[in-house]
Amino acid sequence: MIVGFRGSQLSQVPWVRTALRDTGLGGVILFDRDQQTGGNRNVRSPAQLKTLVHDLRAAAGARAIIVSVDQEGGIVTRLSPTHGFPAVASEADIGRGTVAAAQTWGNGIATTLSTAGFNLNFAPVVDLDVNPKSPAIGALDRSFSADPDVVVEMATAEIEAHREAGVRTTLKHFPGIGSSTTNTDFGVADVTKTWTRRELEPFQRLIDSGTADVVMAGHVVNGQLDPDYPASLSKPTVTDLLRGDLGWTGPVVTDDLQAAAIVKAFGFAEAVVLALEAGNDLLLIANQQTYDTKVLGRAITAITAAIKSGRLPRARIDEAYDRVTSMFGAINP
Repeated sequence: MIVGFRGSQLSQVPWVRTALRDTGLGGVILFDRDQQTGGNRNVRSPAQLKTLVHDLRAAAGARAIIVSVDQEGGIVTRLSPTHGFPAVASEADIGRGTVAAAQTWGNGIATTLSTAGFNLNFAPVVDLDVNPKSPAIGALDRSFSADPDVVVEMATAEIEAHREAGVRTTLKHFPGIGSSTTNTDFGVADVTKTWTRRELEPFQRLIDSGTADVVMAGHVVNGQLDPDYPASLSKPTVTDLLRGDLGWTGPVVTDDLQAAAIVKAFGFAEAVVLALEAGNDLLLIANQQTYDTKVLGRAITAITAAIKSGRLPRARIDEAYDRVTSMFGAINP
């Protein structure tokens, strides 16, 4: 699990220290702003952030942990000039430029993250800009282009820059939410009538080239693939399509499992189990829309109950663990 928290110093969140030290928490996600309060969350300055990341890793002892962030560029830039970091252009701006410019841009992002101590970026967005007015992608300039060639070219440049800096990346949001008319953080986005298999092309090509590190399953309803569950909780989408048809063998991470649309439709505990049944390996719990210091215990209780009842095979947990550790090292005792 990758969990978010409120606090710019580890001493402010003893439950996180305990989770890292004693419970085997796999990772954290850091944000600049708290979605509920509007105030500062984890990032105040480069020096403060570096200390926070150091203390998080120290709390985990000899274990490797994932320290992640959404540093896409443009509107989704958690390490911004407001807190003393370099400005980062949006993917839309980069997509209109040259590959050389994309390489320079990618190097800048990767250097910032590496210096701060991050080892996973929830970027690049490889959704096609199918609907320029999409409140989830197009209207926010979060896509490189509507052209798969441009998306693959620019994403490759960014990913290679991250790899050189020792930072892993995430292709998102599978199987494509560029045609959505709703922001999946707040509402139920249904792309059943607008999605086409062309939106799989960036994912397929980046997987085939060996460029992908992690893939994120998005909170999007796509009745063409699964009439009952959003992609993030859908076995036909994650296991059958992504792993079966596209041949992806690495880690899959959910989008935030506390997203309003997910919690309203399924409840948190059920969403956790459904996510694992679908084939996800990392559960992202941002603690943004709802802040819950006991969220780890709730997730563990749900998973344990599902295993004891026979609903969730222990082999599914072992499989997920193996995929994650093959990418990030031994994150648990």
